[in-house]
Amino acid sequence: MARIVRFHETGGPEVLRIDELPLPEPGEGEVRLKVEAIGLNRAEVMFRRGQYLEEPELPSRIGYEAAGVIDAVGPGVTGLRVGDRVSTIPAFSVGKYGVYGESAVVPAYAAAHYPESLSPVEGAAIWMQYITAYGALVEYGKLQAGDAVVITAASSSVGRAAIELCRDAGAVAIATTRIAGKRQALLDGGASQVVVTDAEDLAARVMEITEGRGANLCFDPVAGPFLAKLADACAAGATIFEYGALYPEATAYPLFAALRKGLTVRGYTLFELVRQPATLERIKGYISVRLASGRLKPAIDRTFPLEEIVEAHRYMESNQQNGKIVVTV
Repeated sequence: MARIVRFHETGGPEVLRIDELPLPEPGEGEVRLKVEAIGLNRAEVMFRRGQYLEEPELPSRIGYEAAGVIDAVGPGVTGLRVGDRVSTIPAFSVGKYGVYGESAVVPAYAAAHYPESLSPVEGAAIWMQYITAYGALVEYGKLQAGDAVVITAASSSVGRAAIELCRDAGAVAIATTRIAGKRQALLDGGASQVVVTDAEDLAARVMEITEGRGANLCFDPVAGPFLAKLADACAAGATIFEYGALYPEATAYPLFAALRKGLTVRGYTLFELVRQPATLERIKGYISVRLASGRLKPAIDRTFPLEEIVEAHRYMESNQQNGKIVVTV
C-alpha cells in the first residue's frame, strides 16, 4: 500500500486527502517512482478548484512535479532503469498521473535525470519553472543581452526562474511584486530592478529604468486589469506572454496600446513545448547544463512534510512565498 494524495470534491485546500491505495504498477512506456519530494505549482491549486485546463475526474490524483528513485520499469522503456534518480516533467495529465504521494507512475518520457549536485528537494523544483520561463523568454521571445523584461508575480517559482534566465542571458530583469517586503529577496535572486506595484506606477518606473524605451518582453501569469498596465510599460513591437489566469474574471484586451505600439499579446503554456520530443530534449539540455554549472539554482522557499499537504496548499494561496514550495516524503 502507498499513501496517495487525492481529492474527492473540488474546493479549497481542505479537500485534499491522504488515501491508502495499492502500490501502482507501471504499464507500457511507464516508470514508477519512490517519491522523495514534491514541488507545488499554482496549476495544481486551479486543478483542485476545478478551474484548470483539465477537468478532474473524482476522486482525482494531483501533482506535476516530483523527485524520486525509479523502483519499477514498465515494458518498452529504454534509457531508464531501477535505481535512477529522476524528477518529473509536467508532460502528462495531472489527474491521471498525479505525483502527490509516496509512489507515482509517470510516462517514461516525463522522467528526467537531474544533476547529482542537486538534492531531491531541488530536483522537485526544476522542470515546471524553468521550462515555462524558457519557452516564453528564450524559445519564443528570443531573449537577448540588454533586453528589458518585466516579470510579474516575480516571487513565484516561475518568476524566480525567469529572473535567473534573464541574468544568464545578460538581460535586464524588472521584477514586480505587490509586497514591499519581498524587494530585497528578489534583488538577491538576481533581479536588476524591483517595482512594488501597490506603491509605484509600473509604466512610469519601467520607462525610467529603460530610459524611455519600455520593456521588450513581459512575462505574466495574472492578466485581468494588470494587462493594460503592462501594455503601457511596453516598448514598440514588444510581446506580452500570458502564461496563467490568476485573475478570476474576464480580461480586457488593451486595444489602443496594442495599436499604438504594435504589441503582441500571446497566450502560452509549456505544454506547447513538452509535447514535441525533439524540442523537449533540446530544452532539457539547455537547462541541465546550466543547473550542473551552477548558473541556475532552484530557489526553495519552504518545505512541508506530506502529512501537511493541506497546510502547504494554504501557504501557497497566501502569496507569502519567494521561490518554490516543496513537500517532502
